[in-house]
Amino acid sequence: MADKKLKRKVPPEKKKSGGIRKRWITNNIIIVMAIVAVILIVIGVVMHNSYYESVKNNLEIRANTQARYINTYRTSSYSDFYEYSRQAVQTFSDSDKLEMQILDEYGRVMFSSTGITAGYLPTTGEVEEAFKSGKTKTYTGYDTGIDDDVVATTALIVYSDDSIIGGVRYVSSTRVLKSQLSQLYIVLAAAGLGIMLLIMLINTVFIRSIVNPILDINRLARKIAGGQLGARLDAEYNDEIGELCETINEMSRELAASNKMKNEFISSVSHELRTPLTAISGWSDTISASLDDPETAKLGLGIIKNETARLSQMVEELLDFSRLESGRMKLQMELFDIRGEVYDAVFTYTELLRKQSLSVHYDEAEEPIRVHGDKNRLKQVFLNILDNAAKYGADGESVDISVSKKGEWCIVVITDHGQGIPAEELPHVKEKFFKGSARGRGAGIGLAVCNEILALHGGEMDITSESGKGTSVTVRLPSVKE
Repeated sequence: MADKKLKRKVPPEKKKSGGIRKRWITNNIIIVMAIVAVILIVIGVVMHNSYYESVKNNLEIRANTQARYINTYRTSSYSDFYEYSRQAVQTFSDSDKLEMQILDEYGRVMFSSTGITAGYLPTTGEVEEAFKSGKTKTYTGYDTGIDDDVVATTALIVYSDDSIIGGVRYVSSTRVLKSQLSQLYIVLAAAGLGIMLLIMLINTVFIRSIVNPILDINRLARKIAGGQLGARLDAEYNDEIGELCETINEMSRELAASNKMKNEFISSVSHELRTPLTAISGWSDTISASLDDPETAKLGLGIIKNETARLSQMVEELLDFSRLESGRMKLQMELFDIRGEVYDAVFTYTELLRKQSLSVHYDEAEEPIRVHGDKNRLKQVFLNILDNAAKYGADGESVDISVSKKGEWCIVVITDHGQGIPAEELPHVKEKFFKGSARGRGAGIGLAVCNEILALHGGEMDITSESGKGTSVTVRLPSVKE
């Protein structure tokens, strides 16, 4: 059966039932509109009460003024009071707005600006209350006598001995007042509707400025999930949304670069593994065909041994890298003199360096330098650095190694005088899968593994280089006092 290519399926975009827009309307706009509605209702109630209170105060002022006026200009004769009251009602100029009544001492209507029959007893309660208390009283409500809602005020006319001879009563229908209040309510409702529409418009623009970029980011994320690494979107906002867009773009660029490195790593590892395997396979066939030639067999077995060791080293690097990436690398920590591990690493590579016509200059401190760490892992770091010095410093004359102590730090410096590292590549040499332009064996993870091992020990690795003059690697590890 032919192999089928497996493609990563990206889940289809689900339709959201409202999403952020719905939640915003529910949690924000509706609440704001409710607050606006409550404010408008409160304003309406306040204006309603204010209007009625204004009418009430106006009627009380007019009634009290008229009562004092009649009381001041009347004579002691009742006939004079009667005549003056009749003239006051007949000359009342606001009869189209109010009804003016003059009451007798029993509270019955003597004269009315609307022509109510004399002797009529008002049905509102403020007349009786005023005559009982001797004070001005006002009634607001329904008047059964005239079948209308009114505001009525009664003020008393008294003699100097405080005896009551009558009263002045003003009655105002609330129909005009209700008409004015209705107009006010219409204006408030229109203002509320305008405010709500403005809030809706502002919030719609605001929501669109948030939701649209999020939708763009979502679409970009789906593209990235679908394999379009390196895709980007334009950041149109200079705020948190713009920062998020820039972060997504940076993530996309990093993923594209990481994917490119991964592909290059796979290609490099495949090539690196194929080369020793080809040599082993070829020399195995050669030895099989030349069993009677000891020299050829010896040479072939040596090559097979070297290539096998090379394969083992590469596989070990890959395993270490895998353990570091997954956090499964365990360190066997102990207290030891770092000079011994550096010396063992130098001794291991001395013969190889001499074969490449490189002299070794080794300088170590006279006193022990104790560190707390994993011997084997730290030795692996020094071996890797020396291996790079052997590979890339072959066109130099020497490799210099020094071990010293500065303050609380153990310092190991390994310097070659070879081809060096180009300035543009130097910041990336400790990155995983990075090989740069140098031609040499390796998968590009050796220094990355070394850097991680040192970080686990609380140390660090600095690399300085000048193209054509060599490279210097400085390892710093925290030392332990005796």
